[in-house]
Amino acid sequence: MDDSLKTNGKVVKASGAVFKAPIDPVQVWCIGLNYHEHAKESNLEAPDEPCVFMKPTTCVVAPGVAIGVPDWVGRVDYEGELAVVIGRTCKNIAPDKALDCVLGYSCFNDVSARVLQKKDGQWIRAKGFDTFGPFGPAILVQRKMPETAVLTTKLNGKIVQQGSFADMIFSVATIVSHLSRFATLEAGDIIATGTPVGVGPIRPGDTVEIAIEGIGALKNPVAAAI
Repeated sequence: MDDSLKTNGKVVKASGAVFKAPIDPVQVWCIGLNYHEHAKESNLEAPDEPCVFMKPTTCVVAPGVAIGVPDWVGRVDYEGELAVVIGRTCKNIAPDKALDCVLGYSCFNDVSARVLQKKDGQWIRAKGFDTFGPFGPAILVQRKMPETAVLTTKLNGKIVQQGSFADMIFSVATIVSHLSRFATLEAGDIIATGTPVGVGPIRPGDTVEIAIEGIGALKNPVAAAI
């Protein structure tokens, strides 16, 4: 085993530990409007190719870390998503080879400031605030997620999103291949693959929980940004 992967031999109680996101990503790629039912709720046509944008790595936070909502941005929404973690560097990869570049999967919350998203036209500010990218709790190491797997988002314990990956417009393999046609994907990159139907607002005092079968639950409180 690589020396960098060895533990230091110390054992600490979970109650006294500070958990981080599963990885510190190299880049955070995102896909918009990638579920048929979400396109319908947005009154938009399904795109003919993946809609790509990025979030800064500074937005990524671990489970349990508060999502900080500034008081001047207006409506801020949760977006529960399946995150793909790239396992090896790839460029111009064909769709039938794309999953060979995947390390595994996790949960992601593409938190979005809607007023700024509409105002700016491009999305980097609206989706790029510190803490607007909760990620975790762990990486499920496997090449492919079953289409029958379900993502569930709860707001304060109530189910607000529940969608099967079968509703995706573009598959993980298609997304990875598409991105690699114009950019080198590096080991440690995260790709957030879009959100199912049911997006809605969050406010300080709320708790958002995103769960995916086989991975676990990503749970974060919401607080006023300092």
